Amino acid sequence: MDGHQPADRSERGHRSVPHTADLRVEAWAPTAEGCIGELVRGVVGGFADLSGARIVGERACTVLAVSDPDLLAGVLEEVIYRMDADGELPAALALGPVHGLDGARSIEVRFRMADTATAALVGAVPKAVSLEGLELGEGPGGWTCAATVDV
Repeated sequence: MDGHQPADRSERGHRSVPHTADLRVEAWAPTAEGCIGELVRGVVGGFADLSGARIVGERACTVLAVSDPDLLAGVLEEVIYRMDADGELPAALALGPVHGLDGARSIEVRFRMADTATAALVGAVPKAVSLEGLELGEGPGGWTCAATVDV
C-alpha cells in the first residue's frame, strides 16, 4: 500500500485509490478478518449504495486458498459471483477466523444479501478480481490489504 499504517491496532477503515480504468481499494484493521471485511465494504461501496436496497436473505460459504492474498481474492470473487449469478450484493458480512492447515488457508463467510436491482449504482460494476497488486499482510500497526477489481 502507499504507506498508510493504522495509528493503533483498534483503527479500521478503507479507501478507494485512483487507478486507471479499474477500482483499487486499500483497507486496514486490527485483524486479517476485519481487514478482508473492510475491503469488501470498500469494493461494494465503490459502485453501489445499498442503504435503500431490499434485504433478500443470508448466504454462507467457506473460501479456501493457498495464501492470505489468495484468500482475499476468493472472498471478493464470491461477492462478484453472487452479484452475477444471483443478483445479490452483501449489505453486511461476518467472517470467522482465518484457519491454516498444510499450506492451505480457509475462512467462513456469512453475507447478509441485498437485491442488486434495488441498489443505487454509483460507479462501474466489477467484472473480476485482478491478481496483480493483491495484498494481505500483518504489520506493526495491524493488518493491511489491497485489491484491484476490473470494471
